[in-house]
Amino acid sequence: MEFIPLHFADRLTVINPQGTIGVVTLWSKVDYVIERFRQAGVDLREETSPIAVFGTLYGNGLREMLRNLLYNPQIDRLLICGHDRSGSREELTNFFKWGLESVVSAEGLIDVIVHYRSPEPGEIVIPFRIRQTRRIIDGLVQLDRFRRPPLLDWLGDPQDKVTLTRINEFFAAYRPRTVPPVNREERPLPEVEVQYFPSNPRGHVVVRDTPIEAWKAMLYLLTRFGRRVTLKKGDRLELQHVKVVVEKPRFEAEDQLQAVNLASGKLRRYQEDILQGELRPDETYNYGHRLRTYFGLDTLEECANRLLKDPEDRKSYVALWDTARDLTVKEGRPCLVSLFFRKFEGKLTLSATFRTHNAMDAWPMNVYGLMAIQGWVAERAGLDPGAIVVISHSLGLDPRELDRAMMIIGQRPFKVRLDPMGYFRVTLDGREILVEHRFEDVTLKEYRGKTAVSLQHQIARDVAVSDINHAIYLGRQLAKAEMALKDGREFVQD
Repeated sequence: MEFIPLHFADRLTVINPQGTIGVVTLWSKVDYVIERFRQAGVDLREETSPIAVFGTLYGNGLREMLRNLLYNPQIDRLLICGHDRSGSREELTNFFKWGLESVVSAEGLIDVIVHYRSPEPGEIVIPFRIRQTRRIIDGLVQLDRFRRPPLLDWLGDPQDKVTLTRINEFFAAYRPRTVPPVNREERPLPEVEVQYFPSNPRGHVVVRDTPIEAWKAMLYLLTRFGRRVTLKKGDRLELQHVKVVVEKPRFEAEDQLQAVNLASGKLRRYQEDILQGELRPDETYNYGHRLRTYFGLDTLEECANRLLKDPEDRKSYVALWDTARDLTVKEGRPCLVSLFFRKFEGKLTLSATFRTHNAMDAWPMNVYGLMAIQGWVAERAGLDPGAIVVISHSLGLDPRELDRAMMIIGQRPFKVRLDPMGYFRVTLDGREILVEHRFEDVTLKEYRGKTAVSLQHQIARDVAVSDINHAIYLGRQLAKAEMALKDGREFVQD
């Protein structure tokens, strides 16, 4: 049987289509892992190699990989050899070890607010979770569909010397399983019905206290207003130049992280990694290397020293983008492209700019990484950390990940937030409506008029309202005050 990929054919490196082994390189570059296999003495000739294919597994491609395996049952062994940056190794191994569990509450209600759109008319496909992980996936490919599941072997990190020994020993002992042939099976990918609502796709701003609150609000905007674009890597929902402000960045409690499928251990490891300056041989770049080593300067240390000498310094700006290189190479460009440190209201704020941004998996990890960077610089500059601002020039979400996004967003309860621009006190003063724009206990300005419309235009002209709920509330009070004025009745503000 010849290996024929149904998905991501352009991203897979086929060695021998008649082979029976697939090599999963996780986050490591395929070419690097192939070279390490060659160094270990593995036969990589097209005519005789036992290896059919090499391919990465960053996480989002797991559904496609499982369908490729179902369609190519001659693959009886999966060798995992790569840098496990995102936990995709555990997700793959646990699928074949434990299978899936439905996401159902104790009351028997489906604990999600969206369903997949099934390829089969009338069929409802609910999200499932890979057992012993937080990975959400559709239920159209269950473990029992694999009549002959491939065996999995973890060979290790490709840069480790001991891994070469493991590779050599494996192939010295490997013999294909002698079992009856299994027919191909094709399972289509389900889709989620996608709609977007009209908005300015370049004008969205989120302001929240914590990373999780900000992430949920940002994901909601993207799922509701994101425009579908087609990239080389596939379709995406996109918003441009999204600005997210995290006012009080802090490491959130374990139960809060678990509720949105974030692992505290992974976040802490990421915070440690982003402060390191080393570049692994199987990486083309990483943020720590760009910040601490790449340009021949430890930019974080330099910023900290500048701010220690002059807390009002406005030159603590770091660019991670190497124009001469990054505009010309085929791969390996940083998404995080700049940092700006600035003392504001006695605290060190950090503004970060991302060229492109994966809203589902990368955004929360990146924010926690920025918290580590901010904390490192703030401590050495003698300042307390303040707000973090994240600007994403191209914020994207794979439509196939809408189920996961909607689970994170959850139900959006009504919540009153104080408008940072202040509040309004509405009263009747003789034959006029008096509106006082106040902040704390200070009246900033008075507006007078006989109708709600005239007051609406005055307040809007001054941009005195920033919160949509506040604006709707104020409109109701102005209309109520106008009716009371016309009828000669007493007016009491709600």
